[in-house]
Amino acid sequence: MSHQGPPTPEEALADAKKRLGLPHIVVICGSTRFMTEMTEADVRETEAGRIVVKPGRDMKSPHPLRSDPVEAEALKARLDELHRAKIRLADEVLVVGDHIGDSTRAEIAYARSLDKPVRFTHPEADPAA
Repeated sequence: MSHQGPPTPEEALADAKKRLGLPHIVVICGSTRFMTEMTEADVRETEAGRIVVKPGRDMKSPHPLRSDPVEAEALKARLDELHRAKIRLADEVLVVGDHIGDSTRAEIAYARSLDKPVRFTHPEADPAA
């Protein structure tokens, strides 16, 4: 008789999402310079019946709350960690835009390390292609 032990956190999350009957969850990744395209992708994915999570802040545009460089860097670190949590929550990643910078490249690598499927609005931008 084999004993499997307790489920991993990932298995427990997948089971909970299934028991709750949650739709497929997609996280949008990409440079915040593509916020307009992210909003368009959000609409398409939502209309397809998917739950969408995406970056909530555009760190590229000036904002008075980010005028202190030390605080801005700390905020960026917190938002990066929050986005990694969104990737862990999601069933799939959708990368928006035709440019893949360092942060997005790291998010793609993180998602793939978790065996999350990764789609691209511009497949030619896939760093693995």
